[in-house]
Amino acid sequence: MKKSILITGGARSGKSTLAERRALRDTGRAIYIATAEAHDAEMAERIAAHRARRGAQWTDRAAPRDLCAALAETDGGDPRLVDCLTLWLTNLMLAEADWRAEGTRLAALLDAQSAPVVFVTNEVGSGIVPDNRLAREFRDAAGWLNQTLAEACDEVWLAVAGQPLKVKPHDHPF
Repeated sequence: MKKSILITGGARSGKSTLAERRALRDTGRAIYIATAEAHDAEMAERIAAHRARRGAQWTDRAAPRDLCAALAETDGGDPRLVDCLTLWLTNLMLAEADWRAEGTRLAALLDAQSAPVVFVTNEVGSGIVPDNRLAREFRDAAGWLNQTLAEACDEVWLAVAGQPLKVKPHDHPF
């Protein structure tokens, strides 16, 4: 497995399942770094379903905001899966944290990591322009974060209907 992999896709595209398979592929064990927070019963059910789907080969770690610390503290062993960057971004924005500085710090941290890391993120730029300011700000922030991490990662994959499409590395002349 390469050092850093970004898997993106739309909602329900199968990106988390693909990322889980990829993280387990080489060693059969991985660390699941969860960024979700259960602010309501429906989200708590989603988190529980995700956790139930994973087996004993996973070690869970919560990192709703301090993702850089979680990666630093878990480096050197099993591959890590971060699910997902868009929820992490949401948490930072709701906390009025400097999300751009955190994203820059996260991208810079990847070169220093010795254990592989797989990131899951939502592709939010393929839809229509949102009708309200907050949604547009989030879409723009997520687009910036995805581009920043895609540039820093060794591989980028797009999930479509549960199927992975290779985006990076590529052979285009740009």
